[in-house]
Amino acid sequence: MAEYRDYLPQIDGDFFTTDGGLETTLVFHDGINLPHFAAFDLMKPKDGRQRLHEYFDPYIGIAWEAGAGFILESPTWRANTDWGQRLGYSASTLEEANRDAITLIHDVRDAHEGNLPIVVSGCIGPRGDGYDPGDAMAPIEAKTYHS
Repeated sequence: MAEYRDYLPQIDGDFFTTDGGLETTLVFHDGINLPHFAAFDLMKPKDGRQRLHEYFDPYIGIAWEAGAGFILESPTWRANTDWGQRLGYSASTLEEANRDAITLIHDVRDAHEGNLPIVVSGCIGPRGDGYDPGDAMAPIEAKTYHS
């Protein structure tokens, strides 16, 4: 269900929360090996998908307890061409991983819908290192690259 596709409820000034650092939690708290810090790579194994699904539950619980909505961010921060190639993804397998990641967060949303407003946010991460972006792309170049 795409309840908030045409209108974002957070614009009204209500409080919304989000998660607290997917990759950091998976690597440093859960001991999961994420090559190149790429959480979208967990879309491959079934248990990886399950772990991603479970990751969001406590954060959604916090939002519910606080009477807030939740912005559900996709695990696609590094799911772009440059990082995908480093991880051995072709254009088609990278597209599939992105689509699967959005399906996964729709499933998470659907499991909690009705308890609180949940907005799906599709994350588009940096082409390079988020802490040292190097060369910035012009807007048209970024649009083409991330399409």
